[in-house]
Amino acid sequence: MNLVAKVLPYAQIILSVILVTAILLQQSAAGMGGALGGNDDGSFHHTRRGFESFLFYLSIVCGILFALFAFLSIIIKATA
Repeated sequence: MNLVAKVLPYAQIILSVILVTAILLQQSAAGMGGALGGNDDGSFHHTRRGFESFLFYLSIVCGILFALFAFLSIIIKATA
């Protein structure tokens, strides 16, 4: 358990950097019209393909892992 407590902060830092990068690299289809309730491109549905889909699922997985690691960190500190 001592090894996990030492490695966990570094894993959280790496996950947070990956998560922020994955979120920032995603393209937003909503322009100024989308922000005000309208739609710029006129299409209703957008399918993610290729790298965009990979970034979407990577951000979901990293977010879940980050939340689990944070919860594990709380549990470790409470038992120590």
